[in-house]
Amino acid sequence: MKSYLKLVNFEWNRVTRLFAVLLGITFVAQMIGVIVQANKYVKMADQSINVDLMPKAQFLQDFGQIDFVRVVRSVWFMGPIMLCIAGVAFYIFFIWYRDWFGKNTFIYRLLMLPTSRLNIFLAKLTTILLMTFGFVAFQLMILPLENVVFKSMVPAEFRLDFGTREVIRRVPELGLIIPSSIVEFFLYYGAGLMAVSIIFAGILFERSFKWKGIILGAGYATVAVFAFISPLLLQDFVLNGFLYPIELLLLEILAGLIVLGVSIWTSKYLLKQKITV
Repeated sequence: MKSYLKLVNFEWNRVTRLFAVLLGITFVAQMIGVIVQANKYVKMADQSINVDLMPKAQFLQDFGQIDFVRVVRSVWFMGPIMLCIAGVAFYIFFIWYRDWFGKNTFIYRLLMLPTSRLNIFLAKLTTILLMTFGFVAFQLMILPLENVVFKSMVPAEFRLDFGTREVIRRVPELGLIIPSSIVEFFLYYGAGLMAVSIIFAGILFERSFKWKGIILGAGYATVAVFAFISPLLLQDFVLNGFLYPIELLLLEILAGLIVLGVSIWTSKYLLKQKITV
């Protein structure tokens, strides 16, 4: 456990700069988006009411009140979120290939450490999880602040107020990264963990067998995905909807756990038996 935690700390220290940059971009871009969207609406209201002499009631009837959901749906807001997701996706590959193609082929120093090679795999997997949860936690922290800035810029009579939970509920894209229930949290992020473990296993196939490994890795990923969705295929094409939704969900969870376990075991085997120093 001590070696595993040291490896996690080591991997986390290597990603902190990228992590901090993405957090900074997210905060600045989203705050600019709040200011731009709110200011745009306020200017339009001022132009219509004070310059064009449109009655306030008529303006509200024609254009409606602005709410924070409209701000969240803007490119200024969703763009940084997509950037962070892309950053994590990029790092899933970079966290391995940097060690092979970086200076002094660092992976061999890692493999010679007096600890189980599985700890190297688990440390990298944990780092990806920490990055993901860090981005989600940061977004949850700044959402209320952004909402306060929005409310301070738009007069109460021109806005429709929503709390953070309601905003997340009304924006499905946010609901995917910030689940509304503990069950959804484990389902979404459990599936994500399984997907990352499959990709890691595919990378290790490629590193173990070179060009043949690309085919083996792609084949493994295909079989793993097929195994995961097999309960859905069974329900639709064999059982004709015989299973209850809760039974289908339990089968999907079981399939996901099996795929996760097999991916971890496969990665451990490749690291120990096929990748030599």
